[in-house]
This record gives sequence, C-alpha cells and structure tokens, in this order.
Amino acid sequence: MIVLGVDPGLALTGWGLVAATGRNDLSMVKYGCIKTTPAQALTERLKTIHCTLQQIIEENRPQEMAIEELFFSKEARTVAAVGQARGAILVTAALANLPVFEYNPRQIKMSLTGYGSADKNQIQHMVKMLLRLRDIPRPDDAADAIAMAVCHLHTRKW
Repeated sequence: MIVLGVDPGLALTGWGLVAATGRNDLSMVKYGCIKTTPAQALTERLKTIHCTLQQIIEENRPQEMAIEELFFSKEARTVAAVGQARGAILVTAALANLPVFEYNPRQIKMSLTGYGSADKNQIQHMVKMLLRLRDIPRPDDAADAIAMAVCHLHTRKW
C-alpha cells in the first residue's frame, strides 16, 4: 500500500509518498514540494499544482490520498488560497480515481504522538522516527504531508 499525503497551499504544496506492508511497517518512498509564485496568474498556479501532482500520481501509483481538512482558524485570504489549491488537488485525485481521506490537525497529531495538541516540532520528530529517516524532511510542508500519509496508514483498517 502506498499513500500520498498532501499538504495543500497555493505557494507551497507539500507531498509525501509512504509505503506500508502492515500497520507498523512504514517506509518513506519520496517527498517534495510543489512551488508557485505570486508573479504567476492564479490559473497558472493551480495548473502547476494539478499537473505536477498528476505526474507524481502517474509515476508512483499510490492507492489512496490523505489530505488535511480545510479549517477556518486562519485569515480569510489564506483560507481562500488554500481552498483553491485544495480544489485543484481534489480534482486531480478524482481524475486519477484515487480515493481521498481527510483528517483534521488534531487527528493527525493524535495519530502520530498520542497528543492532540502536539506542536509542529513533535510531529516532525515522530515522522523522522517512525520512518527511520536520518533527518527531518524539509521543507515543513513536505513533513506535514508525510505526517498525513502516516496518520492515514495508522488509522485505516488493515
């Protein structure tokens, strides 16, 4: 089972592919970040996210996608930008017939640390430990995407 975790953002969309042969046997496949710039038109930024993610899906053939639920604790402009990127991501998954599973930040934190108020540093260290990585994945957006994939693999029924 390979899961694609995605951390949506208009400037940076993190992604991470995690493989599992069982609930506790996880390994890092690859990860990265899709970058766009404010100098690009919105439609071009969304197209970049879609096309890059489409290529990642075609090359790696994940069976499922995990993505963070949209939450409204940030300012309205940020929520709108994340929502637009998230829409492009969800359409990409739908076109690839890739099932999508959504998790809120508390679920992700609980799954990785057992503590729903864990900070970003704790999550990143758990990603490193659980996947037996030498370093914490960078940038943070990629580490967050990997955490979503790990959360999904910990919570799915085997």
